[in-house]
Amino acid sequence: MSKNSGASRRSFIRNIAAATAAVATGGQVLAAGNRDTPFQILKSRAGFEANDQINIALIGAGGMGVQDTITALQVPGVKLVAVCDLYDGRLKEAKQRWGTDIFTTRSYKEILNRKDIDAVIIATPDHWHQQISIDSLRAGKHVYCEKPMVHSIGEGPAVIKAQQESGKIFQVGSQGVSSLGNEKAKELLKDGAIGQLNYAEGFWARHSPTGAWQYPIPEDASPSTVDWETFISNTTKRPFDKTRFFRWRNYTDYGTGMSGDLFVHLFSSLHFITDSFGPNKVYSSGGLRYWKDGREVPDVLLGTFDYGESKAHPAFNLSLRCNFVDGTSGTTFLKLVGSEGSMDITWDDVTVKRNKEVASDDPFFIEQMKKAGTPVSGRKRILPPQEFTFRAEKGYKGGPYDHFVNFFDAIRKGKGGKVVEDAVFGYRAAAPALLCNDSYREDKAMLWNPEKMELVKK
Repeated sequence: MSKNSGASRRSFIRNIAAATAAVATGGQVLAAGNRDTPFQILKSRAGFEANDQINIALIGAGGMGVQDTITALQVPGVKLVAVCDLYDGRLKEAKQRWGTDIFTTRSYKEILNRKDIDAVIIATPDHWHQQISIDSLRAGKHVYCEKPMVHSIGEGPAVIKAQQESGKIFQVGSQGVSSLGNEKAKELLKDGAIGQLNYAEGFWARHSPTGAWQYPIPEDASPSTVDWETFISNTTKRPFDKTRFFRWRNYTDYGTGMSGDLFVHLFSSLHFITDSFGPNKVYSSGGLRYWKDGREVPDVLLGTFDYGESKAHPAFNLSLRCNFVDGTSGTTFLKLVGSEGSMDITWDDVTVKRNKEVASDDPFFIEQMKKAGTPVSGRKRILPPQEFTFRAEKGYKGGPYDHFVNFFDAIRKGKGGKVVEDAVFGYRAAAPALLCNDSYREDKAMLWNPEKMELVKK
């Protein structure tokens, strides 16, 4: 172990000692039942006073766009003034939800032409992310774009260039990056809580039709209520297909599969916690095992990734898996494993587990070893792992809220305002997810230079 890692480990131990002491003194750390497992409450971000009202517009009023907007409007000083969608039913629902004075349109360019809009939320299908993001930035709008930032590996540089040239705030919507759980995990890793990182893994599981992208299709869906021609104008031309429009994640022309929808969250969190730029080798495999509904993407996907040594972290490996056929109801997690312990990370809590090996001083243990003829001098035994859980305080509004606070705070700061997930960060998270798809389709490992953000040719 290096001198720096040793110092970090001592820092972690000191912090845990202080936390444990707080248990005895009634501080902000709670004991976990009868176990020797302290729980530390993670403090939520304090609210801020709104200096100026920020007017926003929503482009893409499907399930995620609506939820993003509901969350954004919880932040003080934010007002929704316009909504864009290609399906008339969603525009009608927007007026019902947010008021009849909301401006609604099928054309996102009408949104961008309005002078009273400061920022846009882009929650369209993935194949429109790049173009609408670039057009919005060039129109002088701040942008919150849902993940993944782009639809294909070659689209990222143009978005980065547009953000840099516009000087506007651009935030990608992997909301966990702003969460208390991710922030605490980053701090704990730096403090040496798990020693030297060598492996990480993540898992998403779903089973219900909606969770597996079998989204409901409105009864009135037709060429008259849906602007199908605009929807497909930047991709393969084909006759109107309501299933493709409303269940777009299942098709490669519009979506980015399991990796673009879900793996990208895990990449974003991992990169934030470790300060990593990303992997240099990507390989994936999987298949269509259950949801044989005409979709073009797997419902089971496995990915393996090599992260090379960098200034920020040692070399380590990552394993990700996603299962839409999970009959156990499944789970979601990100785990980091190091030389001295591991961390289980969610957006709301972090549990550190550390194995401890100590010289045995248990008389019963010594006596049993003597009876068995086993020498006990210098003998060590493995004890149950130490566990330390850090949980968000009651009333915590969550990573999505904090992500929007981060976004609007950066807008209010003006020049110099920064977000945690700008275009460069967003592309470095999207790239390995998109390369998963390329690896699956081409049945080969993909090589990537995460620092230069470019493919490596063999």
